[in-house]
Amino acid sequence: MMLADLLNHLASSDDTLAEAAARRLIELPEEAQPALLAALQTWLESASTDLRWWAVRALAELPISQTHSLLVQMLNDPDPPVRQCAALGLRTQLKRTSDRVSAPNTLERIVPALLRSLDDPDPMTARLAGDALAAIGSEAVPQLVGALEQGRPETRLLAVRALAEIGDPRAIPALFEALDQDSLLMEYWANEGLERMGVGMTYFFP
Repeated sequence: MMLADLLNHLASSDDTLAEAAARRLIELPEEAQPALLAALQTWLESASTDLRWWAVRALAELPISQTHSLLVQMLNDPDPPVRQCAALGLRTQLKRTSDRVSAPNTLERIVPALLRSLDDPDPMTARLAGDALAAIGSEAVPQLVGALEQGRPETRLLAVRALAEIGDPRAIPALFEALDQDSLLMEYWANEGLERMGVGMTYFFP
């Protein structure tokens, strides 16, 4: 299928057709990529929430080296569904092996942006940002520890959840401190992280 056809399907308002088109974008030849990115960048500036959303959804299918700056930018979109899609798109990319290999040079921009999104007023966007940070893994641990120690209660909860899922030993002291927080959810995720790393209270030496 040609690029013009895929773009028409993405903008068709038919969700099934648009989703199928998004998944086929990766099949386009390399020489079509600049035109695709140019078209999607134009959509990102549209007044239509739906068109911006589908542009972000399409970007998530492409290699992170080409799209990370655009997805980071859309974490600041005025509409929550678009911000949610951007956070989910980054998580999807960062969970792909090929993107994780090429991501290190981009993480210094992605991690701070996702950390800011932990404070997003939309709870779903904030949770998806936490999921994306968990997908980044050990590279995000120092910043997540900082958020756990200094963030708002909602931010600290998302940070401890991400740290629990990452399972990096550098987070052990912060997870033990989180056990003392007056929050059952904080305690749950701190315990979860410590158990996943096989750390028992009896044997821990800070």
